[in-house]
Amino acid sequence: MRAPRNVFLAALSGSLSGCSDRQSALSPHAVDAQHLLSLIWVFVVLLGAIWLIVMIALAFAMLQHRDDNRKSNEGVASTVVSICAGLTGLIVIGLTFVSFAGQREMQRRDAPLLVRIIGHQWWWELRYADDGQNPAIITANELRLPAGRDVVLNLESADVIHSFWAPSLAGKKDMIPGRVNELKIRAPQAGVYRAQCAEFCGLQHAHMGLDVVVETPDRFEAWRIGQAASGRAAQTEEQRFGQDVFFTRACFACHAIRGTRAEGFVGPDLTHFASRMTLAAAVLPRTRGATAGWIADPQQLKPGSHMPLLPLSPRELNALVAYLESLE
Repeated sequence: MRAPRNVFLAALSGSLSGCSDRQSALSPHAVDAQHLLSLIWVFVVLLGAIWLIVMIALAFAMLQHRDDNRKSNEGVASTVVSICAGLTGLIVIGLTFVSFAGQREMQRRDAPLLVRIIGHQWWWELRYADDGQNPAIITANELRLPAGRDVVLNLESADVIHSFWAPSLAGKKDMIPGRVNELKIRAPQAGVYRAQCAEFCGLQHAHMGLDVVVETPDRFEAWRIGQAASGRAAQTEEQRFGQDVFFTRACFACHAIRGTRAEGFVGPDLTHFASRMTLAAAVLPRTRGATAGWIADPQQLKPGSHMPLLPLSPRELNALVAYLESLE
């Protein structure tokens, strides 16, 4: 009896996991997401009605008694099928028009803030363009946006096909190597939303998440000014030893920290690592313990990632974590 019960509980827990509104197209928190939800309901109601009519017609046909007037019945059936085929064509054209009209409405806005998002296996690189008042900045795995402001996302890929999807804020858009796709997004109120790669991109596709942090315009500008600064210098003896570990253990070959000789681009930019809420593309909360666990054995937490296993002593590991946690 345990096996059926376990299967039932597993199915129930999987269903209940979709009740959260943090990553749900059914819980819109932006105008674009509301447009998409309206389209979803138009499709569901209309196609559901068509399905119901077809089922009623099928049941009616199955319950009819056969008679000798078979030719007459075939003529009626042929007429009904022709009418239904014509209606199907009109419905498809109508739904296509509604879909394109909704998409055009979502893209009809000016957006001076430009963010370039590059998908990697399996993390996100974010580059904020110079807007004339603030310099360009580079960060990773966390998209910060000002509330109530239109933003253009230029979506690219560094390796395979990815797909950016923040269901509570906007629709999804593919990220194709060698091509730049554009998505306009606007979040009217502050909050933390979840984005996810929506195109299977390899072993850790399910662990390629992204936090979208929407803040008031003042807080966003303050964050942007802080992100433009160079990495914070080590203050304590432990942090200085951790900085030495960072360079002697060749971490700088894959990661960048502005203001130092670390200029790697294989992995995320760590200049302001401690200002982020998560690490490893939203797999873990950015706590000291989680950071230590990730550095100690990244392949255990995210098999197939490009983060190598470094043989560090406990003292080296603690010092390296202390240095990274100082990079606010």
